[in-house]
Amino acid sequence: MKLRELLHEIRVLECTADLELDIPNVYYDSRKVTEGSLFVAISGFAADGNRFIPMALQKGAAVVVTAKKPEQDIPYVLVENDRLALAMLGINFYGHPVEDMTLIGVTGTNGKTSSTLLLKQVLETCLNAKVGLIGTMENLIGDEVIPTERTTPESFELQGLFARMRDAGCTHVVMEVSSHAITLDRVGGVHFDVAAFTNLTEDHLDFHKTMDAYCDAKAELFARCGKAVINVDDNYAHRMLAKAACPTLRTSAYDGDLYAKDVYMHAEGVAFTAVCGEETAEVKLPIPGKFTVYNALTVIGIAKQLGISLAQCAKALETARGVKGRIEVVPTPETDYSVLIDYAHTPDGLENVLTSVKDFCNGRLIAVFGCGGDRDPMKRPIMGEIGVKCADIAIITSDNPRTEDPDAIIEDILKGVKPEYGYYKVVCDRRAAIRYAMDIAEKDDIIVLAGKGHETYQEINGVKYHLDEREEVAAHLEELRN
Repeated sequence: MKLRELLHEIRVLECTADLELDIPNVYYDSRKVTEGSLFVAISGFAADGNRFIPMALQKGAAVVVTAKKPEQDIPYVLVENDRLALAMLGINFYGHPVEDMTLIGVTGTNGKTSSTLLLKQVLETCLNAKVGLIGTMENLIGDEVIPTERTTPESFELQGLFARMRDAGCTHVVMEVSSHAITLDRVGGVHFDVAAFTNLTEDHLDFHKTMDAYCDAKAELFARCGKAVINVDDNYAHRMLAKAACPTLRTSAYDGDLYAKDVYMHAEGVAFTAVCGEETAEVKLPIPGKFTVYNALTVIGIAKQLGISLAQCAKALETARGVKGRIEVVPTPETDYSVLIDYAHTPDGLENVLTSVKDFCNGRLIAVFGCGGDRDPMKRPIMGEIGVKCADIAIITSDNPRTEDPDAIIEDILKGVKPEYGYYKVVCDRRAAIRYAMDIAEKDDIIVLAGKGHETYQEINGVKYHLDEREEVAAHLEELRN
């Protein structure tokens, strides 16, 4: 592709390179540069890509795109925003792939993964569509699984993924849109046909610093969509609504454009009547918890914005599969207690899952939880308070300590705990914590293993060690039998 074509709609301040150059590929990692390619020097947080321009040139880069004017006499393109330029380069390089598909983006602190996976199933059932999915757990092209390392890939890889989905015949793409992705222009230049907001609670403040900044990042999604679905029960909904200059569907568990009435929750799932104007439908989902009602309303709202009736959507949801690591029931044969796994790793997420389980728990609620290292430390005492208050027995343990001391993380958690909140025990080793919970469980008790969810590893000192909580439960049951 000609350099001139690659630079289409990019704000170029200065250019010393030949615009007729044929560019075979684009890289932002100097280690991957090949002969004749274009290198984008990203001003990153950990490292400044401009430092690696000499390496890129040595490996054969024909031109450099940068937001900092090079001191060397080299072929370069000076741009206003290097991250946005990388995004637009991806769009141009891959031939504007999103234009050939319907793109739906879901943002929020909690509920993104469940909502997007449920929506994929609804679109496949109701429209017989081939659907691509981009999310926290995995990326999917139809049924093909593509592993992922972050919620939203870097912009150039994202456009490549869109192109793979287009070429595979996908008509729709459903994606989780993180606040990082919006702030760092990973979705730069991308227009969403429908965007949805689930909720906003404290998370990622190590990156955004304040809730206002975190909220503003999420809200920016609604400045780049054709239609919106917004949960107006959330305290930050008004900020999303202010940005949404498009047809908007307000969802609520109580009263909105689309709302739920006659809500019934039980251990096997939820049931309610969805109401949108004169249209109603009986909704049943085999996934327990009040948050399931909210996730379902988000999905129904998006489906409605795409022209799918409430009745069609409700019928599709009846057979929807639960999401791995989201209120996932772990088999515990020959026991009289239950074990659930959930990804809850934020204060709101932990409170939601524990209060939801409490609604149908006939025995004691035993919560096993911790907090991740190298992440927002401010939420640790809050989660300590919630975990001990909401559970009958709280077992505070390690999550992914990453490069931090697990004991120090637990000390932060305990700062939010007072003796009068309830009973708790510290068991730093997560495997031992799971075994302890199972050893003390009695008839009708429910154990909630919170924080890991779909993850099958524990990251300690920067190294990922295998840890699948399903396997740990099964292994301990086998030990008890023998």
